[in-house]
Amino acid sequence: MNEPKMKEFIIRDYRDEDYNEVIELWGLTGMGRPERGDDRETIERCNDLGGRLLLLEDRLNNKIAGSSWMTFDGRRVYMHHFGLLPEYQGKGLSKPLLEESLEHVRDKGFQVKLEVHSTNIKAIELYKKYGFEYLGDYRVFIIRDIDKTTSAKI
Repeated sequence: MNEPKMKEFIIRDYRDEDYNEVIELWGLTGMGRPERGDDRETIERCNDLGGRLLLLEDRLNNKIAGSSWMTFDGRRVYMHHFGLLPEYQGKGLSKPLLEESLEHVRDKGFQVKLEVHSTNIKAIELYKKYGFEYLGDYRVFIIRDIDKTTSAKI
């Protein structure tokens, strides 16, 4: 396959009709699973609260090739689900998607934070090139279903 030219791609905002293809992208790349709550309503709510879901679209094949989902909590922008389908990886397409994402962050005027798996060396190198700094050996914890928790006894 020839190296893609950026003119063959557009970066655009998510539309409701993109939902099924976006969920498929997230599943194929390991970025999303049902237990994470990545449903249509969550995407809409996050966008309504100041977030943005950008999509990299392959115009020649009418296919969503990548995504960058940014949420906003009033203090900082969190970048989630940044990635490309495997067949689009390693072709320089993540750079324009990241640049557009960081432009959104600049427009909001807040910090940006992301999580990346320690084994995803390519992504780590990309993020470092764009100024992301490692925060240290933080461990990330989550409660996916608050109703299934028990009270801690102190």
